[in-house]
Amino acid sequence: MAIIYQAELSPSKPEILRAFLESRSWGDAGELEVLGAYRFDDPDGEVGIECHLVRVGETIYHLPLAYRAQLVDGAEDALIGLLQHSVLGERYVYDGLGDEVALDCFRRALCGEQEQAPLDIHGTDGQWVETRPQSVTLSLEVDEGESLPTDDELLDGEPFTIARTVGDLDGTVRLVGAWTDGRGVLAAY
Repeated sequence: MAIIYQAELSPSKPEILRAFLESRSWGDAGELEVLGAYRFDDPDGEVGIECHLVRVGETIYHLPLAYRAQLVDGAEDALIGLLQHSVLGERYVYDGLGDEVALDCFRRALCGEQEQAPLDIHGTDGQWVETRPQSVTLSLEVDEGESLPTDDELLDGEPFTIARTVGDLDGTVRLVGAWTDGRGVLAAY
């Protein structure tokens, strides 16, 4: 389960997402609408993995983020910034497409070995408050006659793709996200 604290964040998540989009050549500036998010659990409990869907103009972006307590050597290009979390302290925010723990979560999801995490909300005192549904729900679709890839196949270099923009991605195995007013392929093999 993903433990979410009722905490103050500085900068806010929309500010982080806006800065992320504006700093990348594939991104866009403009009014940002947050459509929803989903989370994966890091099996080791060290990295927070949260994937956002946002709209800027007519484009829907899929923005996986990885939150870490420490800097990652060699991952400077994936670093988005530093977040102050009122409960957890400093968190380094990375582009999930440049973070091995986040990529492993997508790999396992495409193999049918990992689902999105339920959201357990905790107060600033660490006590459980509620379990909240995610605003983006994931499902795995497999073309008829095809089978799920094995984790070994994907780890050995079989290509899979994680969408940066929602709308053009396809494959025989698809991780599909659904939110209030839309649906799209978020990763495919």
